[in-house]
Amino acid sequence: MSVVAPFQTKVAWFFEELKNKKLVGTRCNKCKVIHCPPRADCPKCYISDMERVQLSGKGIVETFTVIYVAPESFSHLAPYILVVVKLDEGSKLLSQLIGVKPEDVKIGMRVEAVFEQTPNEFVYYKFKPLGQN
Repeated sequence: MSVVAPFQTKVAWFFEELKNKKLVGTRCNKCKVIHCPPRADCPKCYISDMERVQLSGKGIVETFTVIYVAPESFSHLAPYILVVVKLDEGSKLLSQLIGVKPEDVKIGMRVEAVFEQTPNEFVYYKFKPLGQN
């Protein structure tokens, strides 16, 4: 089984925008629903009439969990927090929350996207509490 690298997909531009520290998505031109990560086709309307949209990168924690026993490749991060963030634009993202202790995370807390580059030069988004340096 082969793995498709991010840069070989229909939405490869998403990863390029992450390198520029921009969170982007797509909006269906029929139903107007915004998707992030972006989609080439609308799962609601089943059409390909999608446009790129710049997102604020801000939202609220909708739910979260604390990972105490992590997979081997993430064990150095434990404990770490995974959140579902509902972006101000309506789309939901699963991501890591940084810059806060597990006991201080609250459902409904405001968060904003931050971007980190890995040694292999991929850039990923994470979230931190809004207004935190």
